[in-house]
Amino acid sequence: MNALPASVECRSILADGSPLLVTATRRPRAGRADVKCSAPGDAALAQRMQQVVRLARLTEPCLDSRDQVVISLDRAPAGTQRGWELAVVLADRMVRGLFHPSRPICANGWSDEWHLGRVTGHDLRNAPANVLLGGPDGLAHLGALTGQPDQSAAVATGSCWFPLHSGGINDSLCRIDVSVYPFPHDGAEEEGAIAVPGVDAARQLAVRHALAQARHFDGRGVGRWRTVVRFDQAGFSGESYELALVLADRIARGREFLARGRLIASGCSSAWHAGRVDTVEGLAPKCALIVREAAPGDRVLLPKAWQPMLPDGFADELRSRGASVACIERIGII
Repeated sequence: MNALPASVECRSILADGSPLLVTATRRPRAGRADVKCSAPGDAALAQRMQQVVRLARLTEPCLDSRDQVVISLDRAPAGTQRGWELAVVLADRMVRGLFHPSRPICANGWSDEWHLGRVTGHDLRNAPANVLLGGPDGLAHLGALTGQPDQSAAVATGSCWFPLHSGGINDSLCRIDVSVYPFPHDGAEEEGAIAVPGVDAARQLAVRHALAQARHFDGRGVGRWRTVVRFDQAGFSGESYELALVLADRIARGREFLARGRLIASGCSSAWHAGRVDTVEGLAPKCALIVREAAPGDRVLLPKAWQPMLPDGFADELRSRGASVACIERIGII
């Protein structure tokens, strides 16, 4: 058995023809984040690198959280170039022993569906013959690196929305997507099999804990999935997203009925392992936002404690818009 490399390099050629070097190193995790990324003078790019890596890991054939992978670029690409994404994903797989190229790799590719293992395209025209290109005319999916089939059909995604109230014109419904991929593992590693790219460490821990606890309520929900959670807005506080998160996960795993439209929910819990739904703050502004944004077919789920305090005419107004509402005290087939 070959020892894993301590570090690897993967090169890329950007759209303007300039070279880029990606370096990935591996070290004992020791309680640190699973992935750490850096780009000279560009913290936002480093965060995007980390997001790409975590999304692309969803359909991998193994799960090993003992090491931390540190990935860096030798310079920050100009503008909105994304061709570096494939090189970062390959470097991450190479340093963990999941991809063993027979020659030095130079790659250009990007994707809007990394969580499905798909590579959407590349940024190069008249690329040199030795460059691995992403997309339909090159590497269309990551499984092809090792002769495996496209795994995208095995990924199921559930979506749910929650009212995001900040007291201003930016109030909106925030979407949560939970994608799951069948992957039997030790139930003790449940939280480690859940990735939440694009949010801070505290939010990652909260999301992982809520999902792991809610899956315990299912009885057989633990130790069966790798999971990626995505928020369309990351800058929010509070715990009122938790009910929407849990419901999106249940939809992805086939444990919840689908609404004709969107499922909109607000609630949290200190006992998800018991399936209990607790109350949250902001009843009046959140109800006003929900009424304003409701569309035909939407289903609204709120904490049971809100029921006697709902604004007058709230349910009737939703009904007139083709939506419906229920106040619940537990999760389940609703």
